[in-house]
This record gives sequence, C-alpha cells and structure tokens, in this order.
Amino acid sequence: MRLNWYKMSPEGYKAMLGLQKIVDESKIDHRLLELIKIRASQINGCAHCLEMHTKDSLALGENEQRDRIPSIVETPHPYVCRTCGHLVVGPVEEHCPSCGAWPATFQWFAPNYWFEALDPFAAIEKLRQTPLEVAAALEALSEQAMDQDPREGNWAIRNVITHLRDAQEVLDYRLDLFAAEEHPVLASKAVWTWATREEERQPATREIFEDYLATRRKILARLEALPLADWWRTGLHEEFGEVSLRQQASYFASHELTHLPQLAALREQLAGAG
Repeated sequence: MRLNWYKMSPEGYKAMLGLQKIVDESKIDHRLLELIKIRASQINGCAHCLEMHTKDSLALGENEQRDRIPSIVETPHPYVCRTCGHLVVGPVEEHCPSCGAWPATFQWFAPNYWFEALDPFAAIEKLRQTPLEVAAALEALSEQAMDQDPREGNWAIRNVITHLRDAQEVLDYRLDLFAAEEHPVLASKAVWTWATREEERQPATREIFEDYLATRRKILARLEALPLADWWRTGLHEEFGEVSLRQQASYFASHELTHLPQLAALREQLAGAG
C-alpha cells in the first residue's frame, strides 16, 4: 500500500512549507542552497527533484560544469579516526587533531552505489512486474492529459514515462559493456535532464511507452539467459567506483518503483482538476 503523504499528514506538509519559507528568506546564498538540494536529490534518487533544482540552479547563474555529477576521483571522501571518531573530509596527511592518532589509522568510507543488491531472480521479477503497474497508471488517459503539467514547472506523466525509457536504455547499454569488456568503465549519466528535451520529442506518450516495453523485453531476455556467475562481474562507475552487474540491475529495477507513486499522484491531480 502506498500512502499519499500530503493527504495523510497535512500538518506535516504545512510544516515543510514553513521550513522552506524560512530557508528562502535566510541570508544563505540561494545558489548554494540549490546545489545542496541537487546533491540531496542525487542521494535520495529523486529524478524529478534533480530536474527541478538543476533548472533553478542554472537560472540563478550556476553553470553546467558545476551542476554535473562529480566523478569518484573528484569527490572528497570522508575519513574517520578509529580511536576517537574525528571526521576529516579528504585524504588524511597529519595526526588526528583530537587524539593524536597516526594518519594511517583513519578509516576510509568510500561512496557506495547500492546497498541493497537484490538476488538475480528478485531483480528479474521486479523488472518484469513494474511495466504492468506503469501500464495501469496510464490506462484510459488521453494524450492531452498525459502531456498536461498539473503544477507549472513540474513533470507531466509524459516526462515520467520518457525518464523510465531513458533510464532503462542506460541499463541496456551497460549490459552491452559488461558483455563486451572484462571490466568496463560506466560513465555517469544525468538521465533526469533528458526527460524534458523537446528537440527529441516523439509524437505520443504511448509510443514512448511502447519503446520502453520493447527495451524491457530485450533486457529481460538477456538477464534470463545470463549465467549466474556473470551477475557478479564488475565495472568501474565514474561516480561510485567498482560496481557489479547485479548492483546495476538491482538499482534500475528499484529506481522505477520510486516513480510509481509519482505517476499515481499525477493521475490523481488530473482527476481532481477535471
């Protein structure tokens, strides 16, 4: 069961709006605030928020070089003193300022791509079932409705479907890399920025959905035929370092589930507006 949080907890929703008002009226540089929101959205995996905050950041004068996802070698990593817990961001070159422990005793905490890697059969099952739920969310909706933005500046249903298609095309391409190379390099992709590119606009949302279904069938066939040992093959992700094919499949399978409530909310807003 999925809950509509802004209906279930209107007071909590009002409190969040109140907090946002305080932040907006603060003296903190608004460009910095948008960069913080971008990073938070990257961490929680909300593609819609990434799209929104990236646009807001660029509108405030930031540039695309700053807004792109940093690679693993560009991102400072945390190191923690095992003796006293002192935290340092970046390589430790001096003794701990709190307890004097040697630099080599600090524990490095690397970025982690996906904590909850599914077993291969569970990943395949999620990839098989999600398109059925997406199809149900589109049922009986007109193209005009799916292209309608219930709240100006946010994604329409069309954008969500486009994003799902684009994300799984990234997975399909990475499966090609895993098949062709021993330890492939997996480039970071800002997929959330592709969903609103009008220059690549297709005639109808349902055509985008059909492309999504066709690629999904191809991915399922490939994964079902994959030897079990190959699920643990690894590549080098530009942002997160070493990741396995299993982690990739698990991430993309689980990522889609975060967009099902978004589709349900958009459908509900369209019904309310009608």
